[in-house]
Amino acid sequence: MIVLSHLQVAPMLKARAEGAEVFSVSLDLNCTRSEVRLGAEGVVFPDGQHLSWEALEEIHAHETACYLIQDNTAERIVFFSEAFQRTYSLLPTENAPTMLLAGFPMHRIKGIDPQEDTRRKIGAVAPIIGRVLDTATGLGYTAIEAAKTAAEVVTIELDPVALEVARRNPWSQELFTDSRIKQRIGDAFEVVQTLEDRSFDRILHDPPTFRLAGQLYSERFYTQLFRVLKRGGRLFHYIGDLDSASGRSVAKGVVRRLQQAGFQQVERAQDAFGLTARKSDRNG
Repeated sequence: MIVLSHLQVAPMLKARAEGAEVFSVSLDLNCTRSEVRLGAEGVVFPDGQHLSWEALEEIHAHETACYLIQDNTAERIVFFSEAFQRTYSLLPTENAPTMLLAGFPMHRIKGIDPQEDTRRKIGAVAPIIGRVLDTATGLGYTAIEAAKTAAEVVTIELDPVALEVARRNPWSQELFTDSRIKQRIGDAFEVVQTLEDRSFDRILHDPPTFRLAGQLYSERFYTQLFRVLKRGGRLFHYIGDLDSASGRSVAKGVVRRLQQAGFQQVERAQDAFGLTARKSDRNG
Protein backbone atom coordinates (compact mmCIF):
# COMPACT_ATOMS: atom_id res chain seq x y z
CA MET A 1 0.00 0.00 0.00
CA ILE A 2 1.42 3.36 -1.09
CA VAL A 3 0.07 6.44 0.67
CA LEU A 4 1.54 9.90 0.14
CA SER A 5 1.05 13.44 1.34
CA HIS A 6 2.77 16.72 0.51
CA LEU A 7 5.36 15.86 3.16
CA GLN A 8 6.65 12.92 1.11
CA VAL A 9 6.17 14.51 -2.30
CA ALA A 10 8.07 17.72 -1.52
CA PRO A 11 11.50 16.03 -1.22
CA MET A 12 10.81 14.01 -4.39
CA LEU A 13 10.16 17.20 -6.32
CA LYS A 14 13.31 18.73 -4.87
CA ALA A 15 15.38 15.66 -5.80
CA ARG A 16 14.02 15.81 -9.36
CA ALA A 17 15.00 19.48 -9.65
CA GLU A 18 18.51 18.55 -8.51
CA GLY A 19 18.81 15.90 -11.20
CA ALA A 20 18.54 12.76 -9.07
CA GLU A 21 17.44 9.53 -10.75
CA VAL A 22 16.98 7.42 -7.62
CA PHE A 23 15.65 8.71 -4.33
CA SER A 24 14.89 7.25 -0.88
CA VAL A 25 11.55 8.36 0.53
CA SER A 26 8.69 7.09 2.66
CA LEU A 27 5.78 5.63 0.70
CA ASP A 28 3.66 4.92 3.78
CA LEU A 29 3.43 8.25 5.65
CA ASN A 30 6.78 7.86 7.40
CA CYS A 31 6.40 4.26 8.61
CA THR A 32 9.28 3.00 6.42
CA ARG A 33 11.49 4.18 3.57
CA SER A 34 11.86 2.87 0.01
CA GLU A 35 13.75 3.76 -3.15
CA VAL A 36 11.90 5.23 -6.13
CA ARG A 37 13.10 6.02 -9.64
CA LEU A 38 12.67 9.57 -10.89
CA GLY A 39 12.04 9.62 -14.60
CA ALA A 40 11.18 12.22 -17.18
CA GLU A 41 7.46 11.44 -17.01
CA GLY A 42 7.16 10.84 -13.28
CA VAL A 43 8.05 8.54 -10.39
CA VAL A 44 8.26 4.74 -10.63
CA PHE A 45 7.53 2.93 -7.36
CA PRO A 46 9.03 -0.39 -6.19
CA ASP A 47 5.81 -2.28 -6.99
CA GLY A 48 5.92 -1.14 -10.61
CA GLN A 49 3.30 1.58 -10.32
CA HIS A 50 4.08 5.02 -11.67
CA LEU A 51 2.70 8.48 -11.09
CA SER A 52 3.11 11.53 -13.29
CA TRP A 53 4.80 14.70 -12.11
CA GLU A 54 1.50 16.52 -12.66
CA ALA A 55 -0.24 14.17 -10.21
CA LEU A 56 2.58 14.60 -7.70
CA GLU A 57 2.33 18.39 -8.01
CA GLU A 58 -1.37 18.13 -7.20
CA ILE A 59 -0.63 16.12 -4.04
CA HIS A 60 2.00 18.68 -3.08
CA ALA A 61 -0.55 21.49 -3.39
CA HIS A 62 -2.99 19.91 -0.91
CA GLU A 63 -1.37 20.10 2.51
CA THR A 64 -4.39 18.75 4.41
CA ALA A 65 -4.83 15.55 2.38
CA CYS A 66 -3.36 12.06 2.05
CA TYR A 67 -3.56 10.05 -1.17
CA LEU A 68 -3.71 6.32 -1.86
CA ILE A 69 -1.72 5.36 -4.95
CA GLN A 70 -3.56 2.62 -6.77
CA ASP A 71 -3.62 1.57 -10.44
CA ASN A 72 -1.18 4.38 -11.27
CA THR A 73 -3.53 7.06 -9.96
CA ALA A 74 -3.69 9.12 -6.76
CA GLU A 75 -6.99 9.00 -4.90
CA ARG A 76 -7.60 11.30 -1.97
CA ILE A 77 -8.50 9.42 1.22
CA VAL A 78 -11.82 11.00 2.06
CA PHE A 79 -15.24 9.44 2.64
CA PHE A 80 -18.71 10.80 3.28
CA SER A 81 -21.03 8.91 5.63
CA GLU A 82 -24.59 9.00 4.39
CA ALA A 83 -25.79 7.52 7.67
CA PHE A 84 -24.31 10.29 9.82
CA GLN A 85 -23.88 13.06 7.25
CA ARG A 86 -20.21 13.43 8.15
CA THR A 87 -16.99 13.58 6.16
CA TYR A 88 -13.92 11.59 7.24
CA SER A 89 -10.42 12.14 5.90
CA LEU A 90 -6.75 11.71 6.76
CA LEU A 91 -4.76 14.78 7.77
CA PRO A 92 -0.97 14.34 7.43
CA THR A 93 1.48 15.27 10.16
CA GLU A 94 5.24 14.86 10.45
CA ASN A 95 4.55 11.50 12.13
CA ALA A 96 1.30 9.49 12.04
CA PRO A 97 -1.71 11.17 10.43
CA THR A 98 -4.85 12.04 12.30
CA MET A 99 -8.44 11.72 11.18
CA LEU A 100 -10.59 14.73 10.44
CA LEU A 101 -14.18 14.13 11.51
CA ALA A 102 -16.55 16.85 10.32
CA GLY A 103 -13.51 19.13 10.21
CA PHE A 104 -12.31 18.33 13.75
CA PRO A 105 -8.95 16.54 14.23
CA MET A 106 -9.33 13.41 16.35
CA HIS A 107 -5.90 13.79 17.94
CA ARG A 108 -3.85 16.63 19.35
CA ILE A 109 -1.49 17.94 16.68
CA LYS A 110 -0.36 21.33 18.02
CA GLY A 111 3.07 20.85 19.55
CA ILE A 112 2.51 17.09 19.70
CA ASP A 113 1.88 14.26 17.25
CA PRO A 114 -0.95 11.71 17.29
CA GLN A 115 1.30 8.88 18.49
CA GLU A 116 2.54 10.82 21.51
CA ASP A 117 -1.02 11.99 22.17
CA THR A 118 -2.08 8.34 22.26
CA ARG A 119 0.79 7.30 24.52
CA ARG A 120 -0.12 9.99 27.04
CA LYS A 121 -3.73 8.82 27.17
CA ILE A 122 -2.60 5.23 27.65
CA GLY A 123 -0.01 6.25 30.23
CA ALA A 124 -2.61 8.01 32.36
CA VAL A 125 -3.99 4.63 33.48
CA ALA A 126 -0.87 2.49 33.14
CA PRO A 127 -0.13 -0.32 33.48
CA ILE A 128 -2.46 -1.49 30.73
CA ILE A 129 -3.32 -5.05 31.72
CA GLY A 130 -6.03 -7.65 31.29
CA ARG A 131 -9.04 -6.70 29.20
CA VAL A 132 -9.35 -3.15 27.91
CA LEU A 133 -12.40 -1.34 26.57
CA ASP A 134 -11.75 1.36 23.96
CA THR A 135 -15.01 3.23 23.40
CA ALA A 136 -14.10 5.03 20.15
CA THR A 137 -11.95 3.25 17.55
CA GLY A 138 -11.29 5.99 15.01
CA LEU A 139 -7.94 5.20 13.40
CA GLY A 140 -7.30 2.54 16.03
CA TYR A 141 -4.20 4.10 17.58
CA THR A 142 -5.49 3.65 21.14
CA ALA A 143 -6.47 0.02 20.56
CA ILE A 144 -3.13 -0.74 18.88
CA GLU A 145 -1.09 0.83 21.68
CA ALA A 146 -3.17 -0.83 24.40
CA ALA A 147 -2.84 -4.24 22.73
CA LYS A 148 0.93 -4.13 23.21
CA THR A 149 0.46 -5.12 26.86
CA ALA A 150 -3.24 -6.01 27.26
CA ALA A 151 -4.59 -9.52 26.96
CA GLU A 152 -7.50 -8.28 24.86
CA VAL A 153 -8.83 -4.95 23.62
CA VAL A 154 -12.48 -4.50 22.72
CA THR A 155 -12.85 -1.40 20.56
CA ILE A 156 -16.13 0.18 19.44
CA GLU A 157 -16.66 2.21 16.27
CA LEU A 158 -19.93 3.97 15.57
CA ASP A 159 -19.51 4.42 11.82
CA PRO A 160 -18.12 1.72 9.48
CA VAL A 161 -17.12 4.52 7.10
CA ALA A 162 -14.47 5.63 9.61
CA LEU A 163 -12.91 2.18 9.36
CA GLU A 164 -12.58 2.60 5.60
CA VAL A 165 -10.27 5.53 6.31
CA ALA A 166 -8.34 3.41 8.81
CA ARG A 167 -7.92 0.61 6.26
CA ARG A 168 -6.10 3.06 4.01
CA ASN A 169 -3.86 4.40 6.78
CA PRO A 170 -0.50 2.59 7.01
CA TRP A 171 -0.35 3.38 10.74
CA SER A 172 -3.66 1.61 11.41
CA GLN A 173 -2.98 -1.81 9.92
CA GLU A 174 -2.56 -3.64 13.25
CA LEU A 175 -6.17 -2.75 14.00
CA PHE A 176 -7.09 -5.37 11.39
CA THR A 177 -4.28 -7.89 11.95
CA ASP A 178 -3.71 -8.08 15.73
CA SER A 179 -5.74 -10.98 17.11
CA ARG A 180 -5.90 -9.33 20.54
CA ILE A 181 -8.04 -6.50 19.12
CA LYS A 182 -11.76 -7.26 18.87
CA GLN A 183 -13.83 -4.80 16.88
CA ARG A 184 -17.45 -3.96 17.59
CA ILE A 185 -19.58 -1.81 15.30
CA GLY A 186 -22.31 0.31 16.82
CA ASP A 187 -23.13 3.19 19.13
CA ALA A 188 -20.94 2.87 22.22
CA PHE A 189 -23.90 4.09 24.28
CA GLU A 190 -25.79 0.98 23.21
CA VAL A 191 -22.93 -1.51 22.81
CA VAL A 192 -21.64 -1.00 26.35
CA GLN A 193 -25.05 -1.97 27.71
CA THR A 194 -24.57 -5.45 26.18
CA LEU A 195 -21.19 -6.07 27.85
CA GLU A 196 -20.83 -8.22 30.95
CA ASP A 197 -20.55 -6.83 34.47
CA ARG A 198 -17.01 -6.32 35.80
CA SER A 199 -15.38 -7.59 32.60
CA PHE A 200 -12.70 -4.91 31.95
CA ASP A 201 -9.56 -3.89 33.84
CA ARG A 202 -9.14 -0.57 32.01
CA ILE A 203 -11.45 1.70 30.06
CA LEU A 204 -10.14 4.27 27.57
CA HIS A 205 -12.92 6.72 26.80
CA ASP A 206 -11.91 9.15 24.06
CA PRO A 207 -15.22 10.35 22.62
CA PRO A 208 -15.83 12.97 19.93
CA THR A 209 -16.62 16.45 21.15
CA PHE A 210 -19.58 17.01 23.44
CA ARG A 211 -21.38 18.69 20.54
CA LEU A 212 -21.06 15.59 18.37
CA ALA A 213 -21.65 12.90 21.03
CA GLY A 214 -23.31 14.38 24.10
CA GLN A 215 -24.74 11.06 25.32
CA LEU A 216 -21.21 9.71 25.75
CA TYR A 217 -20.76 12.36 28.47
CA SER A 218 -23.95 11.46 30.34
CA GLU A 219 -24.34 9.99 33.82
CA ARG A 220 -26.33 7.14 32.31
CA PHE A 221 -23.40 6.18 30.10
CA TYR A 222 -20.91 6.57 32.93
CA THR A 223 -23.05 4.25 35.05
CA GLN A 224 -22.68 1.60 32.35
CA LEU A 225 -18.91 2.13 32.21
CA PHE A 226 -18.81 1.74 35.98
CA ARG A 227 -20.81 -1.48 35.73
CA VAL A 228 -18.47 -3.17 33.21
CA LEU A 229 -15.29 -2.09 35.02
CA LYS A 230 -13.75 -4.57 37.42
CA ARG A 231 -13.22 -3.71 41.08
CA GLY A 232 -10.02 -1.70 41.31
CA GLY A 233 -10.19 -0.92 37.58
CA ARG A 234 -9.30 2.46 36.14
CA LEU A 235 -10.86 4.78 33.57
CA PHE A 236 -9.32 7.48 31.37
CA HIS A 237 -11.70 10.07 29.94
CA TYR A 238 -10.41 12.49 27.30
CA ILE A 239 -11.78 16.02 27.66
CA GLY A 240 -9.51 18.44 25.79
CA ASP A 241 -7.42 21.28 27.14
CA LEU A 242 -8.41 21.38 30.81
CA ASP A 243 -7.24 24.98 31.13
CA SER A 244 -9.41 26.30 28.30
CA ALA A 245 -12.82 27.81 29.03
CA SER A 246 -14.63 24.98 27.25
CA GLY A 247 -12.40 22.32 28.82
CA ARG A 248 -13.04 23.61 32.33
CA SER A 249 -16.76 23.71 31.70
CA VAL A 250 -16.96 20.18 30.29
CA ALA A 251 -14.62 18.74 32.93
CA LYS A 252 -16.65 20.20 35.78
CA GLY A 253 -19.79 18.40 34.63
CA VAL A 254 -17.91 15.19 33.83
CA VAL A 255 -16.35 15.04 37.30
CA ARG A 256 -19.74 15.44 38.93
CA ARG A 257 -21.40 12.78 36.78
CA LEU A 258 -18.55 10.30 37.15
CA GLN A 259 -18.80 10.60 40.91
CA GLN A 260 -22.57 10.21 40.78
CA ALA A 261 -22.06 7.04 38.74
CA GLY A 262 -19.86 5.62 41.52
CA PHE A 263 -16.32 6.43 40.42
CA GLN A 264 -13.78 7.53 43.01
CA GLN A 265 -10.46 9.39 42.85
CA VAL A 266 -11.54 11.44 39.84
CA GLU A 267 -8.40 13.41 39.04
CA ARG A 268 -6.91 15.59 36.32
CA ALA A 269 -4.47 14.00 33.88
CA GLN A 270 -3.04 17.30 32.68
CA ASP A 271 -0.55 15.99 30.09
CA ALA A 272 -3.19 13.70 28.58
CA PHE A 273 -5.87 16.42 28.44
CA GLY A 274 -8.29 14.31 30.42
CA LEU A 275 -9.45 12.82 33.69
CA THR A 276 -8.77 9.53 35.42
CA ALA A 277 -11.07 7.70 37.80
CA ARG A 278 -11.07 4.47 39.77
CA LYS A 279 -13.60 1.89 40.84
CA SER A 280 -13.14 0.94 44.46
CA ASP A 281 -11.97 -2.55 45.31
CA ARG A 282 -15.11 -2.86 47.41
CA ASN A 283 -17.62 -1.60 44.83
CA GLY A 284 -20.09 -3.96 43.25
